[in-house]
Amino acid sequence: MFRPCIDLHEGRVKQIVGGSLGEAPGRLRTNFVSDRPARWFAELYRRDGLTGGHVIQLGPGCETEARAALAAYPGGLQLGGGVNLDNARGWLDAGASHVIVTSWVFREGRVDEDRLHRLVKAVGRERLVLDLSCRQRAGKYFVVTDRWQNFTELVVNRETLFSLGKHCAEFLIHAVDVEGLCRGIDQDLVRQLGEETPIPTTYAGGANSLADLETVTRLGRGRVDLTIGSALDLFGGTGVRYADAVAFNRAMQAGRGAASPTP
Repeated sequence: MFRPCIDLHEGRVKQIVGGSLGEAPGRLRTNFVSDRPARWFAELYRRDGLTGGHVIQLGPGCETEARAALAAYPGGLQLGGGVNLDNARGWLDAGASHVIVTSWVFREGRVDEDRLHRLVKAVGRERLVLDLSCRQRAGKYFVVTDRWQNFTELVVNRETLFSLGKHCAEFLIHAVDVEGLCRGIDQDLVRQLGEETPIPTTYAGGANSLADLETVTRLGRGRVDLTIGSALDLFGGTGVRYADAVAFNRAMQAGRGAASPTP
């Protein structure tokens, strides 16, 4: 299934090459900057009945836009970026269906069990999404934090997914090495997630065609959904029409299989 997104950077809706986040000023690679506010996208997703999408704050200066998007589609969007124990409940009260957390539950490259348990107690497992976005090193996928710049010691594998899956409702996993490049999804990672994840998982990174949505649906075995960013016409892309992604979901929900592109 297709899940929508709203990525915010410096208070504007953008599509960014993920691996360039955190680099020196002037080296950040941006694919798209929207003239429309975040709430416009949220209203569109609400109109079309899309669920499970996310709003991600890529750095400071995004809170006003994030809150506007959540208010436009209360209970329809997850919220990530800078979430911690002190503000998680506030984001849920602002309209987020779930909070997405990554860096805050890690310390010195490892999962901080105490922080994780306190967060679950505060918001509930059913409203928590853990972001296990990862980069490849030595043939393995390692979770990265702090705008995807710092490697942790945590490998994305069956043991990790089952262990952390006990504490959250879903996973969000960006394949950072291909994020924003529109060169195709990381099929090896999607296949692994389809085989190993015990809970619903959203994959993001590299999608450039409707065929990628079909591939994720097949390799993900019904457990993995796909977020499409830079390739989507909503964000200036040419690979996927938003209308076709919506039609795909409606066809899947109706039990008819994958939708054909509209003429």
